[in-house]
This record gives sequence, C-alpha cells and structure tokens, in this order.
Amino acid sequence: MIEYRNEPFTDFSQEANRRAFETALNKVKSELGKEYDIIIGGEHIKTDRKVKSINPSNVDEVIGIVSEANTELAEKAMQTALTAFESWKKVSPEARARVLFKAAAILRRKKHEFSAWMVLEAGKSWPEADADTAEAIDFMEFYGREMIRLSERQPLTPLPGEDNNLYYIPLGVGAIIPPWNFPLAITVGMTTAAVVAGNTVVLKPATPTNVIAYKFMEILKEAGLPDGVVNYVPGPGREVGEYFVTHPKTRFISFTGSREVGLRINELAAKTVPGQKWIKRVVAEMGGKDSIVVDSDCDIDLAVDSIVKSAFGFSGQKCSACSRAIIHQDVYDEVLEKVVAKTKELNVGEAQTLGIDLGPVVDDKAYNKILEYIEIGKQEGRLMAGGGKAEGNGYFIQPTVFADVAPDARIAQEEIFGPVVAFIKAKDFEDALAIANNTDYGLTGAVISRNRMHLERAREEFFVGNLYFNRKCTGALVGVHPFGGFNMSGTDSKAGGRDYLLLFTQAKLVSEAL
Repeated sequence: MIEYRNEPFTDFSQEANRRAFETALNKVKSELGKEYDIIIGGEHIKTDRKVKSINPSNVDEVIGIVSEANTELAEKAMQTALTAFESWKKVSPEARARVLFKAAAILRRKKHEFSAWMVLEAGKSWPEADADTAEAIDFMEFYGREMIRLSERQPLTPLPGEDNNLYYIPLGVGAIIPPWNFPLAITVGMTTAAVVAGNTVVLKPATPTNVIAYKFMEILKEAGLPDGVVNYVPGPGREVGEYFVTHPKTRFISFTGSREVGLRINELAAKTVPGQKWIKRVVAEMGGKDSIVVDSDCDIDLAVDSIVKSAFGFSGQKCSACSRAIIHQDVYDEVLEKVVAKTKELNVGEAQTLGIDLGPVVDDKAYNKILEYIEIGKQEGRLMAGGGKAEGNGYFIQPTVFADVAPDARIAQEEIFGPVVAFIKAKDFEDALAIANNTDYGLTGAVISRNRMHLERAREEFFVGNLYFNRKCTGALVGVHPFGGFNMSGTDSKAGGRDYLLLFTQAKLVSEAL
C-alpha cells in the first residue's frame, strides 16, 4: 500500500481541465429533475411524500425530486442495519478498508462529475466543489489506512506468563446526520469512518443536498459494499432524524450542523429509553464564531488576503469561516481599508460560472437569516461594504463588512453562516486574545503576526481546536489538520486525524495465562 497523500486540487488555469469540467457540468445538467428513492438494504423505495432539491443559483431549476421517509420506514432502516451488523462486523478490517479504497478510486475517476453536482445543488464554485470532492477521496484513503493500523497488534507493556492483546471492535448501528455545506466530503467522512470500523449506519442526509448523498450511495454500491451496511433515509430532521436519535438500538450518533440541533441531539441521546443497554455516544461538530487576530507587527497584505478568503469563501458557509476580524489599533484603519477595497472587487454570480468569487447561499432559510443579521449589523456597526442582496435569480448576497463592532454585539457573538465579517478594534495583543476567546465557540482561529512571543502566547491561550499562524483559518486537510473544536463547537472529534476512528470503536482487552 502506498503512503497516504492528499488528493491534489484541479488547476483550472489549464484549458484541458476547464474543458473536462464543462463536459461534466453538461452531463449533470442532462440528468436534472430525476426522481430519487429511499434505499434500505439495497431496496429502492418510493413514497408519496417528495421534496424538491433546488439549484440555489437558479431557483427555477430542479436538481432532483427525492422520496422522503416516515417513522415506519425509519424503523425498517434500523432493523435492516441491525441485521447487516451481525455479518459486517465479522468482515476483516482489511476487507472493509478495501471497500473504501475501491470507492475512493471510483470517485477519483468521477471527480469532476461529483464536483459538478455540488456546483448545481450546493452552489459551490468550481474550486470549492473540487476541494470538497478531493477531501471526500482523502477521507476514504485515510480512514482505510487508519483501520488497518488499528487492526494490527497494539503495543502493551509485556508481562511474563501472559499473552495480552487489545482489539478495537465496532459499536453497532449509528445514525449519520451530515450537513449541506460539505455535502460530499463530510457525508463521506462521517459515513465511511463508521463503516470501516465495522458498524452499520442509517444515513439521513441534509435536505438541500439529498441528491449528492444519493450519488455517494451509488459509489458505495459499485465499490461492493454489502446491502444494508449504509441505508439512505432522507426525511425531515424533526421526524426521521429524531426517530433515529431516540431509538433504543442506536449505538451512536454522528452529527455535523448547527449548535441548536446538536444540543437537542445531545439532550435526546442522553435519555435512556426502554430496550437500551448502553450509553449512546454522540460525536458532534456544531459550528463556530471564528476570529482572525491581526497584530501590529505583521504582513498587512497577508492579513487582508487571509481575512477575505476566510470570510467569503463559499459565501461564508463554513463552520471555520472568519466572521470576526480582531485588529490591533495601530493597523486597524489600514487593514480595514484594504479589506473593504478587496471585498468590493469580489464577483458574485452563478456557481457554474468559472471565475466567480462568491456563489449563492444554499436556500431560502439561509438567505433570509443572513439578511436579517445584516440588518442587525447596520445597527451594531458601520457598514463598509455590501449590506444586501446581490443580483440574480438565486440566493445571492453581497459580501458584507461591518466596522467598529463591539466584542459583545450580536454579529460578533452569534453564528451567521454567511458572507458577513465584523471588524473589532483591539488596543493591544492581550486585548485581542481576550476578545478572540469571548464567544461560546472554539473551533478555528488565526493570528497574523511577526512577533514570535505573541505567537507563542496565542499557542497557549487562544482557545480553539484548530489554530493557524500567518495563514487563513479555513481549508483544513485530512491527515494534516485534524479538525474539531471546543466549547459549543462540539465534541472536538478531530475528523481526519488518528483519533477519529476510536470514536466508532470500543477497545477490548483479552488476557491469556500461559
């Protein structure tokens, strides 16, 4: 087996790559509007209850029509997963890993096609969609190797007269509830981590990106994953999602999404119900309110570039996005002026157009929520750029900058999940760190500084799970930057790291006297 390496991103400055992507886009466009079934144990099930997936760049365009499950079908999926677990858990870790490697190879061959689906269903730009697909490949390659490593003889302190072995065994059936903002990468990562560890799952995808999750099911089928190991069960979160969370046979819940939903899942999972004989394990990643701190002694242009890219990449719809720029008073005006100038140059347009800087936000709910926060921001700060809707027949919002925002303002404390950044002035570096730590979250952060002692202080005191020095606060790579945060950002799961599979296994020690 070759050593793990991150999947390279596509260079769209090359004409051949542009043509290949355009071909993939045209192929996907020819398939729009189809119906997609629930998949339980390999059985395709149609229901009368359907939900339309809409192109956020063009709200008149239907990506697909998806059958939704009810609690009866959710129960069928759970029972199917329980049955499949009895055989899947006995499959060797190496064989389970080979399914992931095969799926990664298939996805690599269909890379542009899957990226094109994300351009149209999730509103991702070409580079953002390409990075999402690459990350999905990375997760499968990385977790496959990690399972093989965990299946090897684990180091223990030797004791004369005994043979001791530690095994990592699967938990059971898990509920996988992924987000829409990384509809392939995070869905793939959450699902395959659980599966390669020997578990079976019920997958309730995020409604705005149901079709992409279905396409992933096709890859698993082609890779040879047995029916029933992953069951595709789209449906309303309050009905289908909560049914899985509260089910007595659910062993774990893996969730990525909002703080509100994550806390509700945690609360529901903590309640023991009749027929339950374990404490349910919750793996949750619940967002952030992330800051880039700019010191007085710094590379100004690097600071500006880092803020703009972190704040407005994928229209700010990343839990790692910079929504707070905390700037030392000595350089505040210069950094603000340059960020505003650069923001005003950003191009908002349809995601399928190569060269845009921002596409749409994902749906009408996000659109209305972000616009409400912009109105709040107009009361709490000084509007410097953007501040409203952008043109187009989609959910387009102007990249927005607010200056002179108080650290305790709502737009400085609450997760907006859109293209909005609040500038906060700090009197010195100590003050900047205090402001950076004053939220309920602790996911990502960055410090732009040439002062080594300030960087070392931030290393100790900046309380986030992923901290970056002299670079943007987005763009974690599998195996390079294990991802997960503190406080209300979740359980610090460290996805894409060597600890992650332990969350889906339990350690069993066997000791034999010789």
